[in-house]
Amino acid sequence: MTTMKPKETATTHVENISPNTPDEEVEKDMYTVDDRPESLASLTEEEMLAVEKKFVRRIDIRMLPMLMLIYILNYLDRNNIATARLGGLEAELGLTSIQYQTCVSILFVGYILMQIPSNMIVSKLGKPGLYLTSCMFIWGLISALTATVNNFSGLVVCRFFLGFIEAVYFPGCLFLLSSWYTRKELALRTSILYCGSLISGAFSGLLGAAIMENMNGLRGISGWKWLFIIEGSFTVLVVPFAWWILPDFPSTTRWLSQQEKDIAMYRLQREVGKADVDSELSGLEFVKKNLGLVIKDPKVWLVAGVNFFNVAAAGVTNFFPSVVQTLNFSRTMTLVLTCPPYLLATILVPLNSWHADKTGERLYHIIVPFSVTIASFVIAAATLNTAARYFAMCIMISSIYMGFVVTLTWMSNTIPRPAAKRGVAIALMNCLSNTTSIWNAYLYPKSAAPRYAPAMAANSGFLLVAIGCAVMLSLKLRKINKKLDKGEYNLMKEFGLDEEDPEGVVATAGYRYVY
Repeated sequence: MTTMKPKETATTHVENISPNTPDEEVEKDMYTVDDRPESLASLTEEEMLAVEKKFVRRIDIRMLPMLMLIYILNYLDRNNIATARLGGLEAELGLTSIQYQTCVSILFVGYILMQIPSNMIVSKLGKPGLYLTSCMFIWGLISALTATVNNFSGLVVCRFFLGFIEAVYFPGCLFLLSSWYTRKELALRTSILYCGSLISGAFSGLLGAAIMENMNGLRGISGWKWLFIIEGSFTVLVVPFAWWILPDFPSTTRWLSQQEKDIAMYRLQREVGKADVDSELSGLEFVKKNLGLVIKDPKVWLVAGVNFFNVAAAGVTNFFPSVVQTLNFSRTMTLVLTCPPYLLATILVPLNSWHADKTGERLYHIIVPFSVTIASFVIAAATLNTAARYFAMCIMISSIYMGFVVTLTWMSNTIPRPAAKRGVAIALMNCLSNTTSIWNAYLYPKSAAPRYAPAMAANSGFLLVAIGCAVMLSLKLRKINKKLDKGEYNLMKEFGLDEEDPEGVVATAGYRYVY
């Protein structure tokens, strides 16, 4: 890393900047930091702004489309079992309803086991591009080989290992994004990433219908098996392109110039007063230190609580084709009708995240969508009117993901440093939330159709608890900010900074949490 070069006058860009300061006001003050890398030291404030905007645009164009494409494939490979169910998977393998639900839930056992270790590996390896794409190759292969199973046991084994390897991707992406973007940029980029799953949700049914209708019986292979073969194989084919395009961390990306590496690290350092890199600790010491930091921080548990109960309610998406099927249309029409709710979400989720970034506000961008989701659950359970129930399904998908994406960003905003602690916190949040997918699959037995009233009531309760956790976190962060205003709260230790380091003291002097 390029060393910082002190100048004669010490000022800070963060003084008098609150978490809700409009972006244009931040831009006026953000380049008055005096300690810059040598490659940036001679630039004026206007030149710095131009360099940064050009850099962010380059990273956006290079990274975001590929991350979104991979997430589409990730989501397809994980959830094509729901489409395959409509194509005769249960009947051909002789599965009972409970066995099918077990095959859905077992994926999340593997998914949970790997998340925290994986983000620790990413943090220490320093090569997330290579790591993520290597795992991508493996999960694509497992997905394609799912077509070879011929009984319940084989499907359970494939699903477990698919979850184990796929666990790498989403928390790894959240960690990667938080290593490149500032807190004023992160919610929108996270929502763009998550649009991959929404686009997948929109078109997976249509793709599945096309494959199963047109290829069923081809070469003596069932349509649902072709679904696994084609989608898994395509994932494998994309791997070389993904490896070439994706960056690693700012300090280790091979295709950045030195000035670009410096501006990437400096953008994050000026927010907190510490470069976004980890200490020299390794092995068990590294694991013990960062797990300890996470476990002892109540803010982590409150964000994780919001996400846990949100994802518990979002379990409805794992059974969305089955829920839509209760409208009593044909199989093909059912799969077509799963598309519009997800397309609507691809518009509303980024819009909500953009506004959250623009205003620097988090709480209301979570609890308002959650309240709409609760209303959708009530409508779905209370009536059998086809139009009303489909309307509820449309707003259900959009609103539940609007709050979800902002919650994901809130963790990175709340745990900005040290980097490994942030990585572990993100993984822990996702790990805990995905435990819900082990058991909430059993809330949707066929016998509960068409209303799925117990599931809808439980989901409403889950979101009420999530709203409570969000309110508690917001109040806690406001309280901490007030203590920071009075000089009664020490961020140095919390951010892993040397308490004797004057640069850290200056840079954290105006830091405030977003709430």
